[in-house]
Amino acid sequence: MEKTIVAATGNKHKIKEIEAITAEFGMSIISKDEAGVPDVEIVEDGETFEENSYKKAYEIMKLCGRTTIADDSGLVVDCLNGAPGVYSARFAGTDGDDDANNRKLIGLIKDVPYENRTARFVSVITMVFPDGQSIVARGEVEGHLITEKRGREGFGYDPLFVPDGYEQTFGELAPEVKNAISHRANALKNLRKKLMDKEVSR
Repeated sequence: MEKTIVAATGNKHKIKEIEAITAEFGMSIISKDEAGVPDVEIVEDGETFEENSYKKAYEIMKLCGRTTIADDSGLVVDCLNGAPGVYSARFAGTDGDDDANNRKLIGLIKDVPYENRTARFVSVITMVFPDGQSIVARGEVEGHLITEKRGREGFGYDPLFVPDGYEQTFGELAPEVKNAISHRANALKNLRKKLMDKEVSR
């Protein structure tokens, strides 16, 4: 099993979180830039996290010829019929504008009772191998949303999301705590199990 994996994402926050978890699995992550992949835009036009995750991993794998890992993730809010979902990063119109996304979300949920502000972070991680095989792993973490940002850790909607069983938001929890319970951590744990099964089946 190849131990150096190319990350299809350019999001440094995601790479850092993936690295923090994959290190214990004996896998190191290098960015697509480090792998010499040309700067290309991959349009995330899928309707599901699975579709977008696979497309990103497959396209980068074709360019570098190496095992590639991609994550597509987002926030699913029940009272908003699943929004922002796959549009989480560009919910307010501009890709990656966390402040604008959070303001829009707060505006939509501020009049909803707390008990009805249930939500979950979803992460789908796809690993695509040079021979065309792929492994898909999904992870989720359940919680509730608050209407005022708390904490400076994490990124995206983290300051508004209180995971079940905790009183702090993902923006307040220490990174090592978040990395142990997050949607991405759960997806990576599922990925690890599938990688182990793949090894056994060889």
